[in-house]
Amino acid sequence: MSKKNSTKNKKQKIETIEDVWKYEIAEELGLLNKVKQMGWGGLTAKETGRIGGLITVKKKQMNKEQKA
Repeated sequence: MSKKNSTKNKKQKIETIEDVWKYEIAEELGLLNKVKQMGWGGLTAKETGRIGGLITVKKKQMNKEQKA
């Protein structure tokens, strides 16, 4: 595939707050290098679940602060 086609076919992803948290949490857990090398698919189910759980905690905390 030519360079023109490879950049043309890639969609721009809008980064959400959850995406930012995902990278922050991966760094806190020492998994960021693994993500950079292998991608998110290279993580184990346990590692992925841990990240997802911490994102949920942050969401709940943010909602609680907004209501107060």
